[in-house]
Amino acid sequence: MSSPSRDATNRFDGLAAGYDRHRPTYPGEAIDFLIQTCGLKPGTEVADVGCGTGISTRILAARGLTVTGVEPNDEMRRQAQSIGATSGPAITYRAGRAEATGLPDEFTFFVLVAQAFHWFANESSLREFHRILKRDGWLTLLWNEQDRSDPFTDAYFRALVRHSPEPHFAARTYHDSADVLLHSTLFESQPRMTFSHSQDLDEVQLLGRAYSASFAPKELIARQQLESDLRQAFATYQRGGSVTMRYETALFLARKIG
Repeated sequence: MSSPSRDATNRFDGLAAGYDRHRPTYPGEAIDFLIQTCGLKPGTEVADVGCGTGISTRILAARGLTVTGVEPNDEMRRQAQSIGATSGPAITYRAGRAEATGLPDEFTFFVLVAQAFHWFANESSLREFHRILKRDGWLTLLWNEQDRSDPFTDAYFRALVRHSPEPHFAARTYHDSADVLLHSTLFESQPRMTFSHSQDLDEVQLLGRAYSASFAPKELIARQQLESDLRQAFATYQRGGSVTMRYETALFLARKIG
């Protein structure tokens, strides 16, 4: 049987452009916290594993860090490279998986996994992160989780779960997968931190945000039903031609032991 990370690699085929265009960034406060807590200085070599289209990679590079983005999906990585070419020499992208990044031993002082660890939440990936981290290096797991206390965000969430062919994926709380890190003997974990975040979307962007999910329906009737529900939610909650998706960004920080 193939590993979960291998199964996940091709889930985003055909979604790269929409993913990069419609997925949210990450709160500046969370990035500030990481830079300050981990002592990251301009030019520091860091790794962004499961970097997708480079959304988080570019955020790190914009703070002056030298970033290597590791991504197994060819389309997602090519999308990242097409943007990275205009972002300066601080970003390098390479093919690799969380369990086999291809990076040297003790390559970096900081590893970020943003919106991806749930696809490879296993001891093999943690051993690989431990291997590529320098002594006392830091591992960070980061997720934008939809804040269902907000009525519009809850309506969006329920529409995706209702029409997804994989409702168990659509309904997941992704940061629950951090448990494997919290119980690992390879890292000393700090308590989870949360940051508020939001994303303003017009109607077209709202549909693009939904279809960027790997578990969004691909069958025509289900897509039409999802679109109808989302348009209705947009009409109900829009103000000035846009709606606001609310997120609670979960951050897990851990330090290498040994």
